[in-house]
Amino acid sequence: MILLGLVILLAACADVIAPYGFADQNLDARLQPPWFAGGSADYLLGTDTLGRDVLSRIFYGARTSILVALGATAFGFLLGTTLGFVAARFRGWIEEAVMMLVDIQAALPTLVLALAVLAFLGNSLPLLIILVGLDGWERYARLTRGMVLSAKESGYVMSMRIVGAPEWRIYLRHILPNIAGGLIVQATLNFPGTIILETALSFFGLGVQPPMTSLGQMLGNGRAYLINAWWIAIFSGVVIFLTTLSMCLIGDWLRDRLDPTLTR
Repeated sequence: MILLGLVILLAACADVIAPYGFADQNLDARLQPPWFAGGSADYLLGTDTLGRDVLSRIFYGARTSILVALGATAFGFLLGTTLGFVAARFRGWIEEAVMMLVDIQAALPTLVLALAVLAFLGNSLPLLIILVGLDGWERYARLTRGMVLSAKESGYVMSMRIVGAPEWRIYLRHILPNIAGGLIVQATLNFPGTIILETALSFFGLGVQPPMTSLGQMLGNGRAYLINAWWIAIFSGVVIFLTTLSMCLIGDWLRDRLDPTLTR
């Protein structure tokens, strides 16, 4: 939590703490190594091929990657949870149609689909968020449907029906709060995957586009310079690794805390 909080804080305060702008260039200082490898103290983590400060670009790139991942996670969460509730509420052919969509989504290679859509429709940040958000919504739908079907047979739901509570109130005021813990855990476990997918798309040049920057874009730009300018890709890759690892550990911890079947 401390590590993830530090990454989010640095990304949020990039405008204040970054020594340079993410697009500021100094061609006279291009490909300078980090200060601990013989470089200048003016560029603590070195510079890239255009003389841009790697440290500053990591701050701004982390902010972009986290915002895309948050937006995509929220989109997938809302889409999957809504369809899961619809399937559990109406059953019959509606449930079959929703679960067919779930099976189709689970069978589709998300990265290949996103690459194809971005190649045909062009790059835009909203489209990128939607495409990344489509990865994993079927997990929310399956989880929500299963938990709602289980909750419908529980005592508190039957009691609400006996006293004449409307269906919308039962679902929104009673079932949803009781299954929220499992959905939150799924969101924290799905969040690292959205960061990795955004990183992969930016790595292939179809994600975040210049002049904006992201961690995946930095990683992709630095892959051709791993021999003579390793710092361009290595530092952004380390931030990606630590961020996703932190979210995975937090998700595991929340699952242990919120899942009653795992309570001793």
